[in-house]
Amino acid sequence: MSTSTGSKINHLLNSQPPGIVLLSSWMTGQGYSHDLLQRYKKSNWLKSVGTGAFIRINDKVGYEGAIYALQEQNGLTIHPGGRTALSLLGKAHYLELSAGWVVLFGSRGEKLPTWFKNHDWGVKADYHETSFLPPDLGLTKVELSNFSIKVSGAARAIMECLHLAPQEQELMECFELMEGLNNLVPKHVQTLLENCQSVKVKRLFLYMAEKADHNWFKHGSIFQLRDLRISQTR
Repeated sequence: MSTSTGSKINHLLNSQPPGIVLLSSWMTGQGYSHDLLQRYKKSNWLKSVGTGAFIRINDKVGYEGAIYALQEQNGLTIHPGGRTALSLLGKAHYLELSAGWVVLFGSRGEKLPTWFKNHDWGVKADYHETSFLPPDLGLTKVELSNFSIKVSGAARAIMECLHLAPQEQELMECFELMEGLNNLVPKHVQTLLENCQSVKVKRLFLYMAEKADHNWFKHGSIFQLRDLRISQTR
């Protein structure tokens, strides 16, 4: 490999954190041709994990590194949500979550790429395309060892749990998760409720928050919404 080619791959690898997927569509946009990527592969700099996706040789990459690529290189809104997000935020440690499963959410029309679905990340992904909440509302960043990814904040995450209930998540588990959310920010909750398109989610959220007797629920603007549980059943 020539000196210029070697310096180019070094620049690529030094500019990106370890533990992530590198998408060929993104790399070509950065000036790395398809032929050059194939040379990197033959020279054991990069390893393919499916069509259009690479990782560094000998790099350990989990699903989080794949999510990083989807968010930062593809510009997608796909993110860990529901109880997976609550677990990443440290708010579900007291519940026995399904080992080996992660819950992902994305906007309508956003598909998990084939390389993501076919590669073994050590976990199985339960992916949901939804539009009941605006795609960028209520997300937060979680710092991992070498990079950060966007995940649902606690308020959005419990709403995503309720979106899946009762068919794909038990209502009692949702309530147990709700009981642990004693420090939500009222204005964030208010904004999410006002923009939520699911009557079911809003009604269940307000009912469980009231039953859990959280102080943030007693905030004026949220408390006034409790009537939604009654008025929209008529």
